[in-house]
Amino acid sequence: MEQYRIKTINAIAPEGLNLFNGQYKVGEHENNPNGIVVRSSPVDLKAYPELLAIARAGAGVNNIPVDQASEKGICVFNTPGANANAVVELLFTMLGTWLRNVYHSIDFCQGLSTFDDEKINQEVEARKKNFKGVEMFEKTLAVIGLGKIGVRVANAGVHHNMKVVGFDPFPVMDNIHQLSPEVQLMRSRKEALAAADFVTVHVPLNKKTTGLVSTEFLDAMQDGALLFNYARGRVVDEDAVLAALSSGKLQGHVTDFPSKKMIGHDKILVSPHLGASTSESEGNCACMAVNELKSYLEYGNITHSVNFPNVEKIPTVWVHTRLIMINHDKPGMIGFVTNILGKHDINIMSYKNESNGIIGYNIIDCEGPVPREVQQEIYYWCFCIRVCSPFK
Repeated sequence: MEQYRIKTINAIAPEGLNLFNGQYKVGEHENNPNGIVVRSSPVDLKAYPELLAIARAGAGVNNIPVDQASEKGICVFNTPGANANAVVELLFTMLGTWLRNVYHSIDFCQGLSTFDDEKINQEVEARKKNFKGVEMFEKTLAVIGLGKIGVRVANAGVHHNMKVVGFDPFPVMDNIHQLSPEVQLMRSRKEALAAADFVTVHVPLNKKTTGLVSTEFLDAMQDGALLFNYARGRVVDEDAVLAALSSGKLQGHVTDFPSKKMIGHDKILVSPHLGASTSESEGNCACMAVNELKSYLEYGNITHSVNFPNVEKIPTVWVHTRLIMINHDKPGMIGFVTNILGKHDINIMSYKNESNGIIGYNIIDCEGPVPREVQQEIYYWCFCIRVCSPFK
């Protein structure tokens, strides 16, 4: 049985690592891995010449050069939804903290430590009015981005008796089906922003979303609204936010991404990237990432890839060899590979092809072995071909 080499980068929760069996050699010092499990550290593809796949134990993949990985035939996975509950709980904790002035009131209480109880009670009764807040009840929450996390945020807003509106330019129906019927879907982002007392952004970081929260975005919001960013730091144009806070356009900004410009501002509440930092979330992400990686290396199946089409196929008991071919999506590739296999008298038992418009991914189950020279003949016309462990 083939043994796969797995490199871990960052601390990966043991719940996930325990899923690797004797078929895997796993460790942070593995120098030539077939697979990588990573959290937030950058991945340098040039350092790993035999790398087949990367599993990110988290939702964002901005620490992975995805385009380069695609060109090298390296599949990149993430774990959407595995940390969603942790992010949602933190966001509403921070919303309550802001609305009820919890952080200021705690500082006030800490300053009373030198007084006796009678003096403390006097100070509390005299000054608690300085920390009077407002409630979430019947306020309007706008959720921009209705993925796994955004949908849960919207539903939690409903449970907090808020009016909730949502917008996503490219909604995924599997996510939208999970949305509470009480959430109002808006036809445009501008319409959603104009309706809200609180705006929270839940989008992946990519070329289109970098700087999404711009001056134009903020101008569409109500005067005095509150902005949340528990997505990625660079989704927000910091200078635009600082200008909006200075002018009074924004009441405040609550973010999980500290920076030089954000720290110390009296209208900005910053947490140290705690969104997914719970034991449960880290365990869920690790387990999901490891299972994705194992399924890909052992069977060629793909779920939750950010650069390859999703495809799964269960081999029958008669399959001897599973051939995986990855190519640029262009006409004639299926006929090409079947002709080569037929020329060498290799019987194809089943053929499954999927494409995302850029990458063509093929799972070819064969009755017998596929010799190395046949693999090389096919490889000349694509950019990755490999054989999964024999099923017999």
